Amino acid sequence: MPTRNKTDVMVLGAGAAGMICAVEAGRRGLSVTVIDHARAPGEKIRISGGGRCNFTNLHCGPGNFLSNNPRFAISALRSFTQHDFIDRVKARGIAYHEKTLGQLFCDSSARDIINMLTGDMRDAGVRLELSTEILEVNQADQGFDVQTSQGNWQADRLVVATGGKSIPKMGATGLGYEIAARFGHRVTETRAGLVPFTWASNMAESWSALSGVAVDVNARCNGATFREAMLFTHRGLSGPAMLQISSYWRDGDRLSIDLAPDRDLADALKQERSSRPKGSPWTTLGEIVPKRLAQHLESQTGDSAIRLADMSNAAIETIAARLHGFELIPGGTEGYRTAEVTLGGVDTDQLNQKTMESRLVPGLHFIGEVVDVTGHLGGHNFQWAWSSGVAAGRHI
Repeated sequence: MPTRNKTDVMVLGAGAAGMICAVEAGRRGLSVTVIDHARAPGEKIRISGGGRCNFTNLHCGPGNFLSNNPRFAISALRSFTQHDFIDRVKARGIAYHEKTLGQLFCDSSARDIINMLTGDMRDAGVRLELSTEILEVNQADQGFDVQTSQGNWQADRLVVATGGKSIPKMGATGLGYEIAARFGHRVTETRAGLVPFTWASNMAESWSALSGVAVDVNARCNGATFREAMLFTHRGLSGPAMLQISSYWRDGDRLSIDLAPDRDLADALKQERSSRPKGSPWTTLGEIVPKRLAQHLESQTGDSAIRLADMSNAAIETIAARLHGFELIPGGTEGYRTAEVTLGGVDTDQLNQKTMESRLVPGLHFIGEVVDVTGHLGGHNFQWAWSSGVAAGRHI
């Protein structure tokens, strides 16, 4: 029989949740080992926020998360808040700044956050094993047996922090879901979230010509509304508003998009009719929304010669309503390839909301993205990683 290494706590995954959990457990005097198949820790942290890591959000709260049980995240988020994490960032002397909607980014590099976490792990005596594949995980008489490509381990406690399926080129897999199922846990439906849309086949040829056009919009779908920027691409629609609403969209659903949420377009056109009656309504609209977008919408009407003077109030209101309530059914999304998160995951009904421990298997914890808790865009998913990781690390 091969020699087994022994550790009090085994954390599977050296991402945001796994590393902060290991820090908390290590600070309590436990021996902690973190295993990851990547060559470096925190790979998703490194690429996040354009390389500057949108590490939390000033306004983060339970309402910023999707789950089959929306109340599950409350306890962890309250026990370790965004302000608690910000205090750690400040204590390390990491410079940061706020962008729109409370989003916080490093001034320099996402590596500042990675270095903070790896430094804290080192100070807490945490052992980090990289380039190590997890081959098999089993429950033992006492704790858990973990077989890896670099040797076998026995751990009293096991923490699954393996993330979701998003961005497979970074090494993302469904391992955490497989482990959960192996131990009898339900896994809710998983799908790509915070992901760009693709054009339906009947829109692709003409609408792809707008690639590069950006516009502030109000996007609505299935009761959710987001007021942010939208970007036209060759393949479909992207930008923060589209990424946000994608988490609420299902195949075949219709999106409703207000292309000019800050203006009363009907009123603007009526005023122009009085001052420039010979003008085109689309010329006026091209001064409010991006000109290329107005021109494209004009081409779709087949009536480019119409003058404002020839338009009734009803005709003006019809054009305005089309822009305020632009509707389309996307062909789909870009999928896990470009998704920022995975929706769904380990069913929260089988987890303790204060400790993230399994209600089925004592000593087994699930944290971070692998759990059925998914945040909005803008630092909320990182905050869930920090909060859930700390909750587990302090109660192991």
